[in-house]
Amino acid sequence: MRHRNKNVILDRAKAPREMMLRNLAASIIIYEKVKTTSAKAKAVKPLVEKMITTAKSGDLAARRELLKALPQPLAIKKAMEVLGARYKDRQGGYTRIVKLGARVGDGADIVQIELV
Repeated sequence: MRHRNKNVILDRAKAPREMMLRNLAASIIIYEKVKTTSAKAKAVKPLVEKMITTAKSGDLAARRELLKALPQPLAIKKAMEVLGARYKDRQGGYTRIVKLGARVGDGADIVQIELV
């Protein structure tokens, strides 16, 4: 039974799925908008929100937490210096998902996840 089980599998094993979501979160932080499928966007949204909330404190402990989660150093630097200051007064809701339509090849729903 799957009662109250919310984790998304995305047709991948655990380690590749987690690395894909970490890379996607880093890309969202670096480029501030990324086109992807709706399932991946919904799965990565909580990760990005938590990383920005962690970066808002701006201390060494927050930087070390981001080092564990984000694979790219540029994403960590941008989250700490740019995004932490930008969202200092915001209580949450740092991302927005905009529907773009269906992909031609397989009909998957394509969305753009972006920072507000």
